[in-house]
Order: sequence, then C-alpha cells, then structure tokens
Amino acid sequence: QVQLVESGGGLVQAGGSLRLSCAASGRTFSTAPMGWFRQAPGLGREFVAAITWPRGVTVYADSVKGRFTIHRDNAKNTVYLQMNSLTPEDTAVYYCATRTPPYLGYDGTKQGNYNYWGQGTQVTVSS
Repeated sequence: QVQLVESGGGLVQAGGSLRLSCAASGRTFSTAPMGWFRQAPGLGREFVAAITWPRGVTVYADSVKGRFTIHRDNAKNTVYLQMNSLTPEDTAVYYCATRTPPYLGYDGTKQGNYNYWGQGTQVTVSS
C-alpha cells in the first residue's frame, strides 16, 4: 500500500516562502513520477508541478514557473515543493500524488493519471 503524507503548509504573508514536503512510504520512490496539485476554495484541482518518469524532467504550471521548485530527496523518500514569492492567489489546499506503476508517455500534468494521493496541506497567503 502506498501512502503519501504532506506537511509544511501554513499561513504566510504575500512575498514570503514555504516549503511543502511529501513523505512517501510503501515502496521506493527514487524514480517514481510525482506531482503537486492544488485546490482553491470553490475551484477545481489544478496542476502545479511534477517530476516526470522515466527521465525525471520537472514541469511547472505557468502560474508558478520561476517561483516554485519541485525536487526530491531519495534518501528520505520525500518530494518537496519550494514556494517563493507567494501571492494570495496561491492560497489553496496542496496535494501530492504519484503514479505506480508508471507507464511511458503518461502526462504528469493530468490529475487523472495519478493513482495515489496525499490528504493535502493548507497554504494561506495573506495580503
């Protein structure tokens, strides 16, 4: 059974930074595709960032490009989302997700392509 646990959310002022963590258990995630998505109040879940499989290429939504960075620490089986220059529009519940087993050619920006999800962590950015 795969389990993903997010942490690191909280309240931050606009312009500030947060680092979200997603700890994975149940299997080795050194090469697994990983994604971060978010859902703001009243809106659907949207793609934020991903590490694709098999080459580990990082992909970002246009709205966070240049401000957010996704990276993994294989020794800790953890994926991080470093978020800088936060704005109130970044306020949302953030979810990490993975696909196992992965398949060649999948689209890491589509939430339907992930089959395991964490419980989410709230990020609130005040103006």
